[in-house]
Parts: sequence; structure tokens; C-alpha cells
Amino acid sequence: MTAVHVPGTPIIEDGRLVSTSPATGAEAGRLPVATEADVRDAVARARVAADWWAGLGFTGRRERLLRWRGVIARRIEELAELVHTEGGKPVADAVVEILTALEHIDWAARNAKRVLGPRRVRTRLILAEFTGHLEYQPYGVVGVIGPWNYPVFTPIGSAAYALAAGNAVVFKPSEYTPAVGQWLVDRFAEVVPEQPVLQAVHGLGDVGAALCRAGVGKLAFTGSTRTAKKVMAACAETLTPVLLEAGGKDAMIVDADADLDAAAEACVWGALTNAGQTCIGIERVYAVDQVFDAFVDKVVAKAGRLTVGPDGADIGPITMPSQLDIIRRHIEDGVAAGGRAVLGGADAVQPPYVHPTVLLDVPEDSAAVREETFGPTLTVNRVRDVDEAVERANALPYGLGGSVFGRKRAVAVARRLRSGMASVNSTLTFAGMSTLPFGGVGESGFGRIHGEDGLREFGRAKSITKRRARSMLPAMTFERTPADVARLVKAAKLMYGRGR
Repeated sequence: MTAVHVPGTPIIEDGRLVSTSPATGAEAGRLPVATEADVRDAVARARVAADWWAGLGFTGRRERLLRWRGVIARRIEELAELVHTEGGKPVADAVVEILTALEHIDWAARNAKRVLGPRRVRTRLILAEFTGHLEYQPYGVVGVIGPWNYPVFTPIGSAAYALAAGNAVVFKPSEYTPAVGQWLVDRFAEVVPEQPVLQAVHGLGDVGAALCRAGVGKLAFTGSTRTAKKVMAACAETLTPVLLEAGGKDAMIVDADADLDAAAEACVWGALTNAGQTCIGIERVYAVDQVFDAFVDKVVAKAGRLTVGPDGADIGPITMPSQLDIIRRHIEDGVAAGGRAVLGGADAVQPPYVHPTVLLDVPEDSAAVREETFGPTLTVNRVRDVDEAVERANALPYGLGGSVFGRKRAVAVARRLRSGMASVNSTLTFAGMSTLPFGGVGESGFGRIHGEDGLREFGRAKSITKRRARSMLPAMTFERTPADVARLVKAAKLMYGRGR
């Protein structure tokens, strides 16, 4: 009996990975599957390319990266259409994703020298005869394992910063969006034809595992928490450092003095954009009692107006077909546990689509609240005050992003969220701000992409001291005398003995 192929599910035929649209089943790409040997060879080629790439210096790399940015920008409609075809994302959302990625390429290229370049570091009196110098040297080859939900923005958030830092990159796109990943690599090759500085290797999870073990200098992964743990275990075999951006279950807090219209608009966007398939998407809302009912009414009205479908709709299909069962289970679990659907419900799951669903009064121990749903669903629960909201928001092991709406206390409340990022009176905006680091805590991973911290993730700190004069207080030598030691003791008491 021949198995029925579910549109959007990647298959391998004759040694090639076949990618199809989750909405129509149309073929989006057919890429060669890499073997373990192919992955090792790609990394070996990358090592040679990395030496050449690093030799271009910050100025040379900046010029090439800005040309890559320019190629992508000029062909933004083409790439957006491919993102739409392969993953189902609405074209307008794809354009926004690509625009954000372009900003990150631009910032990384323009700021790498300032952040990572050699500089003199101020020394202290105890070693005044030396000068200190600091620079960040590239790892050589960085492996990047990307996700399917943001196949342009997310891998570029690692790759562009790694490239700006002087590394070559071997990129394993998600098997659900390999054509988009290859498109980015091919456009880079147009502006850097001399060496394979950015390569793609395609396949299923075994190809990602092979990349972890192929001898890269560092590996950056974005995906589920479960897979992140496997990646970390594989990299631990060779003490390969990792940067992990894993799952999330981000919360939004609505205080009594919030602008409810703005809060509802941002909530609907943060929860339902990309059909809810966003690691930093709002999946839980805690609204204080005074504004709960009015806030819910506004959210339901706005979410209820959204269109769902293949072309020109606000919400597209679920990219990964197996996720539909998880979304359905969470909705049914939330209702069975005592919650109530004020929009959508179990019948909102109509493969390959899920219509917006808003659940109220869902118990905190239910799967709908505690597990990552990755669909266009939202739980909204009433709390007595922001203290209870913060307590509930922080109760899960995830800690990626979050949002707070309010006036007087909003920033203070945002600081209390156990998360790597937070937005005040907006949602998701920290992702687009190239100057800010992006990453989580707890089961949402560790390490940072974007901003200065993101650049430093892809360079090894190298410290150098240089003698500039004879030591007045010789310490690190067997030539020191008892008188020298006495002077060291006296200096220690004078410098550090006062207690303040």
C-alpha cells in the first residue's frame, strides 16, 4: 500500500530532499541530501575559505556583506514569494521578515570592526608597566542549524554575525524550508565567488547531527528545546561550544492603566502572526481584573476579523503538518480542563489551517498553558494584580521573551520577567532591533545573537599583554627580593585595605 504524502512534509526521492507547499502540495525545491562524508567535506572546504575570508579584514568583509544585503533587497519580492510557497507564510509577512533580516546584515557588517577589532585596554596600577590589548578572533567555521518558521530572519541572525566576525559558515536549513536556505547561499555566492564561505548542507535530523560532529569551531542552533538538548549533547562529545535558541511560551501582562486598544492590537499581532508559529509569539496573557473583560472583547473583535487561507489572507497554513495534532490537543485539553473558547475552538483546526482561537480561564497546569503550542491560539487569564501576573508568567521553565502593557509600572514589571527579552507597550519588537541581543534563559536556551553580544558570540576573546617598562613592584619572577615582597605587601594594604 502506497503511503499518502501530506503536503508540506519533506520527503527524500533518489537522494534528493523534496520540499512542498503545505497549502497546495506544489513542489518548492529539490536539493541533494548530504551524507555524513559530505558534511565533513563541506566543513573542510569551509576551513580553507575561512582563512581567506578572515584575511579580507573587517573592511573587505563589510563590503561583501553589504553587497549580499543589496542583492537580497533588490530581489525581495522573489524571496518573499519563495518563502510563501515553501512555508505557507503570507507574502506580506515574508516581506517584513526579510526586511528585518536585511537590517541585521547591515548592522553586523557596519559594526563588526568597532565591536571585535583590536583595541588597547586600560591597565591598573599593580601592573602599570604593562599594556593590555584585546581582540576577538574568529572560530574559523561556524555551523548554523536553522528553523522553518523564520527561514530568512533567524539563520541570518547567526550567519551574518558569524560572517562579519570573520568565520566561514556551514548552514543546515530546516528540511521544511531548504529552498529558502539554498537561495540565501546562492545569492551570497554571487558576491563572494572566490571561496565557499557560506555553504548549505541539506537533509533531515541526521545531517544536523553530522554537522555537530564535523569539527566546526562553534555551532548555533534554533529549534525546539528537545532538539536543542540533543544538539548540545552531540557537541559536548568534542567540547564544541554552542549557542542555543530553543522554545518559548511567552506571556503578555496587561496592567490596569494599559491602553487597551493598543494592547489588543499588539496582542493579536504577537499571538497570531505567522499563524502563531513564532518562538517569541505571545501564547499566554495575564490581564488584571479591572480591565480583563474589556481587553478580551477587543482581542476577540480584532482576531475575529482576520482571514485564513492560501493567498492574500492574514493567516496562512501550519507549515509542519504534525503540529496540527499538538494544536488540536492543546485546545481540547484547555476546554476539557475548564477553559472556554470565546473564539474558535477544537473545530478551528481545519488542515492545513487553524483559525484564530482564544481560550479563557484555562487552568495553569494544563498543556495549553504549560507547553509550547506554536499555532494561532491564545490563553487569556484573569489575575488580581501584576504581582500575580509576574508570578504566573515566571512559573514555566521557558524564558525567551515577553510583553507588558501599562504606564506607571510597565518597565519595572518587564524587568521582573524571567526572560532574555521583553517589550513594553509592544510585542516582538526586540527581534527587529539590531542593536539589542536576542536569546533566552532556562529551557529557552542560552547565548545571544544580534547586537554587540551577538557579534562577540562568534569571536574568541584574545588577551595580550606587552611590557612597556621595568617593573617597580616585581611579583611574577623568581628574581624578586625580600624587600620587593615587603613593598608588595605595603602596596596591597594601601590599595585594597581600606574596605571601600
